[in-house]
Parts: sequence; C-alpha cells; structure tokens
Amino acid sequence: MRPLGRVVAFEKSGYTLYARTQVARGKRKTTVYFFSKRKPIVGDPIDVPEGYIVSIDRRTGVPFLDKK
Repeated sequence: MRPLGRVVAFEKSGYTLYARTQVARGKRKTTVYFFSKRKPIVGDPIDVPEGYIVSIDRRTGVPFLDKK
C-alpha cells in the first residue's frame, strides 16, 4: 500500500524513470517516457506504466521501456 501523496518512482541501475507530456504535430498531446540519472528540467518521476516492461541495453547498460 502506497502512502497518500507520495510518488513511487521506478529506479534501475542508478537511473530513474520520468515522463513528460509534449505537443506533437497536429497539436496532439503525447507522453514521452525516459530514464535519467539526474533530475530533468521537465518531467515527473513515475512508476512503470501499464503495458510496458523495463529492459536493459546490453551494450550501454541503460534501461528502456518495451511494450509487452
């Protein structure tokens, strides 16, 4: 059970998962998910979204989201 008012962010190998909403062509809003070691200027820490799994790039060791 999560405490009320507290965001649980997903962390893996020192990277934290963030999300931000941006306007794409045609004024359609889209959500961008990304991992970062530092706090970004724009973006909020999140848990893994429904329908995604976390994988790690074998060459670089950086985690990324992959659809199930």
